[in-house]
Amino acid sequence: MKVAIVHDWLVTYGGAERVVEEFLKIYPDADIFTLVYDKKKMGKIFPPEKVHTSFVQKIPCATKLYTKLLSLMPKAFESFDLTGYDLVIASSSSCAKGVITSPATPYIAYIHSPMRYAWDLYFDYFKRSGLITRFFMKRQMPKIRQWDFISSQRIDTLVANSAYIARRIKKFWNRDSKVIFPPVDTERISPNGLPPEDFYVVFSRFVPYKRIDLAISACGKTGRRLVVIGGGKLEKDLKSLAAKYSHDAKITFTGRISDGEVKDYLQKCRALIFCAEEDFGIIPVEAQAAGRPVIAFGKGGALETVQDGKTGVFFSEQTDESLVEALDRFEKLEADGAFKSETISAWAKKFSAERFRDEIKATVKVESGKWKVES
Repeated sequence: MKVAIVHDWLVTYGGAERVVEEFLKIYPDADIFTLVYDKKKMGKIFPPEKVHTSFVQKIPCATKLYTKLLSLMPKAFESFDLTGYDLVIASSSSCAKGVITSPATPYIAYIHSPMRYAWDLYFDYFKRSGLITRFFMKRQMPKIRQWDFISSQRIDTLVANSAYIARRIKKFWNRDSKVIFPPVDTERISPNGLPPEDFYVVFSRFVPYKRIDLAISACGKTGRRLVVIGGGKLEKDLKSLAAKYSHDAKITFTGRISDGEVKDYLQKCRALIFCAEEDFGIIPVEAQAAGRPVIAFGKGGALETVQDGKTGVFFSEQTDESLVEALDRFEKLEADGAFKSETISAWAKKFSAERFRDEIKATVKVESGKWKVES
């Protein structure tokens, strides 16, 4: 039986692409349909013979400019001819879920998030955009919202990557959804069996909503050691902020480093600091797999992946004052022996890739030689 996997775009490798990779482990003969595909970056993970791209791929520099082409995305995904497939499964945080399938074809969509820039984060994106982008956002977004809602009604079964996203799906699409946490490679990371060293870690892309500035300010003001892992467009600004506290060189930047080096930092740190409001958040789970606690902003997916007082602590506001209070609380609990690396690592196993595959297979079954999905 033929299976089609639909994904927004295959340009960089992240959490959403891990989901597609796990889908392929379940359905190794499946074809992949996507807006644009960067063969140089993604060819080893997703072989070109499996990938079918939309007409957007033919636009010059499409793999770099695709985020600017939102107005073309609905038409692009609706142009895919999926007749002849016995099952369609989508991985979507944008428009991939908008493909058209026949009434006889079971269609399941794994939703990382309804389009953030179309719904609740519209005004945040609008404020950060330039005049030209704002001009088009005002005119295009009402139509995009209408299409987004209408296309969500075509899906037989909706799966959310967290209860947080299930609530957003209900709010914007008025649909119920099943929660299946995304796959985390918890088998790759485990505790090193050694006491933690005296430093904290923040690991992220350097983009505004990740709020890495909070970790730098909180640790800089209190003289705590912080290792900042990652890179991105805010690198210069973040290094300038860190320079204000550099008299004792306690804030260091590693740049982009290998998975093995990241694992080493996670295993050795006192805790991971996680300042973003994420849909799920894979990095906090990886830190916990390494046996290390997480100091997280208490909203979004972190509320489902971190146990306050057992595998980490929360701070209630995205301010450095609130984070400092959480750091102080964490260190008191740590001194009292509240955080056991084996217990923390065992908790992280519930988010494993094997568990993800099992739950997807339980949702999509074969009965009498035909695919059937839970409704």
